[in-house]
Amino acid sequence: MFALFFIDLDHFKQINDSLGHLVGDQLLVQVAKRIQKSIRKGDTIARNGGDEFVLIVDNGDSDQHFISVAEKILELFKNPFIINHKEVFSSCSIGISIYPNNGTTVEELLKNSDAAMYDSKQAGRHQFAFYSSNL
Repeated sequence: MFALFFIDLDHFKQINDSLGHLVGDQLLVQVAKRIQKSIRKGDTIARNGGDEFVLIVDNGDSDQHFISVAEKILELFKNPFIINHKEVFSSCSIGISIYPNNGTTVEELLKNSDAAMYDSKQAGRHQFAFYSSNL
């Protein structure tokens, strides 16, 4: 069993608009580094575009494992990012789909984890949601 996490930075456009695109770019780099340092060697993180990242968490033995990973990622945003000697605060929303329960193709898993991510944003941001068929 594996899970696909769709991670989207909250209010990223406001960071770009208020602090500039160079700061936004540096934030993306630092977010990627923090996530990469916190995941297992067999897991895969990639930038999907804009302020979106996709994480594949392999060999999860239960939903609890995926919950732990999501909580760990949210915790990475507790401390500010230091960019140009300034503190930049950010957060993220995460949607999770699990193979094969929530899809058997990459397209299905991406679509479903994206839907779950929007559900977590609508519920208040800086949290995670699992895909369910009612989304």
